Amino acid sequence: MKILNYTLISLLTAALIACKKEGKTSESGKDSLTAKKDSIVIPEIHKEYYGIYTGEFAGMEKVMDEMDGSEYEVENYKRISLKINRITKDSVYGQSIVNGNQRPFRGIFNEATKSFVLDEPGNDKTDGRFEVKMNGDSLTGRWNAFNSKAVKAPVKTLKLIRKEFVYNPNFMLDQDSDLVDWSNPKEFVEKYTDEQTGETESYKTSKNRVASEAIFKLNASKQKLTEKDLKNLRKLDLEIIKNSVFARHGYSFKKETYRNFFEQTDWYIPVSGNVDHDLSPMEKENVALLNRFIKYAEDKYDSFGR
Repeated sequence: MKILNYTLISLLTAALIACKKEGKTSESGKDSLTAKKDSIVIPEIHKEYYGIYTGEFAGMEKVMDEMDGSEYEVENYKRISLKINRITKDSVYGQSIVNGNQRPFRGIFNEATKSFVLDEPGNDKTDGRFEVKMNGDSLTGRWNAFNSKAVKAPVKTLKLIRKEFVYNPNFMLDQDSDLVDWSNPKEFVEKYTDEQTGETESYKTSKNRVASEAIFKLNASKQKLTEKDLKNLRKLDLEIIKNSVFARHGYSFKKETYRNFFEQTDWYIPVSGNVDHDLSPMEKENVALLNRFIKYAEDKYDSFGR
């Protein structure tokens, strides 16, 4: 009886071992097929078109007149960069960078017409479709918002030139740059005294921040700044010196103030919405020092015509 039990146990054990081996073989075969499938490399084509294309991104937006409530159109101009990272027979992959917003896109390339149709994901109100054509080192075409009611200028034209982004610590604002911050006017109450009657009247006037020549002298990417260097500077001076560091690394600014300053140069190419990890140790120290001074600095305002 014991011998019979031992025999049955042995047979059951052998069967279980066989099942496990069969299962492992099956799973192994499945894993092998999956690995083989995943290892298939889709060939890339037209690598000569890879790179950064940057330039004008413009459209018309409606603005309401505060006086009579009427609407009129003004041009909405920005600088945009399109990065084409990969092209295959069926797909194109890349990113759009504008206003500090970095969005992936995917689309197709038409070899016959040398044109791209590129769609951003669609889960952001600013997403849309690029329809652009290649001509030498240029991309021209238009962009249409997926949600035309969510953006100020739902249709924009693009005129982009291919440029190679290079970090250069020597980059500075041009000496003939406009040093006025046109984006943040501030209202002041001033008084006027009539010389004949002696009567004094108060009136409101709009003034803009203005930077000084100090922004052409201090470079936070090349020199270790000290408190002595910064103590008498205007707030706008400090902001420009600080953000010049980020501009040199290709940061795409959300604030119109900084975009307007750096888009005056030929070297500024927005390539990323975050460049913190690219800063050198000295640049990080200088930015920290500048932030301390910016917190308590004051601005100089003046009246300008446009």
